[in-house]
Amino acid sequence: MSYRNKTYVAFASEDIHLYRLMEAWRDNKNIDFNFYDAHDLFKARDSSKPETIKSRLRERLYNAKQVVLIGSSHCKKKGGDGVSFLAHEIKVIQELNLPIVVANHDSDRYIDRNFIPQPLLDANYYTISVSFQPKIIQFALDEYCPVFSSGANNKGPHYYEPHIYNGLGL
Repeated sequence: MSYRNKTYVAFASEDIHLYRLMEAWRDNKNIDFNFYDAHDLFKARDSSKPETIKSRLRERLYNAKQVVLIGSSHCKKKGGDGVSFLAHEIKVIQELNLPIVVANHDSDRYIDRNFIPQPLLDANYYTISVSFQPKIIQFALDEYCPVFSSGANNKGPHYYEPHIYNGLGL
């Protein structure tokens, strides 16, 4: 069995610029933000068959210990359509019971059900919604993900109170 130490970033293809921004944060020595990117594993060419791509996505997720889901209206739509690659990722994330940090693209600090795919809402899946900022995303990866499966009452979407953001200088 492989060591699960990666962070998987899930997003709608329309939001790839936000994923690229997260990579830039990670690579910037002046920003305290880091993740071991699961997208670096098991590359698939754009011309690969959908079955091959889905297999690679599953392998990447199997090596992940946590997920950052870039929350947007595109994410909501594609994550719940049952046919897109994002819908496949959401299904596998639930199967593997991975912790999900929903990073709201519009910097909203609260739960935005318009950004969370319906399968997660229907399952009352335990998520934490944060603004799309490196400090709070890193905080959630460090604090929420390790306790994700620790409590029986961990159900549904959650968010951090304003004092957490204030403590981080946000």
